[in-house]
Amino acid sequence: MNDRQNEAKGDENTMAGDKQIGLDELLALARASSVVDGPCACIVDPHGEWSRIQASFPEQDMRPVGTLVDDPYVEATFAEFHPDGTHYWSAAAPIALRHYPYNRCTVVRCAQCGRAYLRYVEAGGYYAEPRIRAMNPNLIVDARA
Repeated sequence: MNDRQNEAKGDENTMAGDKQIGLDELLALARASSVVDGPCACIVDPHGEWSRIQASFPEQDMRPVGTLVDDPYVEATFAEFHPDGTHYWSAAAPIALRHYPYNRCTVVRCAQCGRAYLRYVEAGGYYAEPRIRAMNPNLIVDARA
C-alpha cells in the first residue's frame, strides 16, 4: 500500500470505531462471533470474563466496529449491573450496555477469523490496563442505568 492508501485505511478505521452500536447490532455481532470455532491467535480467555490484553495478542488483526459510548462528553456511570450476584470478574456477568464497564467499550473484530470482542482501558491510580472480553450473546441485556 502507498501512503495515500494507508491514510485512507486509517480514516476508515477511525470512522468505524466512532460508529454507535446499539443493542440489536451488538447481539448480531455476538451471535456471529459465538459460532466461529476455528483456531486463531486472537482467542482470549475461553471462560469469557474480562481479561488483560496480553502482549502476544494480535492487535494488527483487530478492526474497529464501533463504540458503546453514548456521549464521549458526558461522564458515564461507574455503576455495575449484577442482579444475580455476579461481579466484574464473573464469566456469567451480564453485558449491560449502559453500565460500567460496557458504557466505556469499543467493539473490535478479528480480520482473520471474525470473532468480535469488547474492549476498554481500565485506568487506575498509577496504571492503565487494556482489557478485553469475548461477547456471549446469552449475557447481553438491555438494563437501564
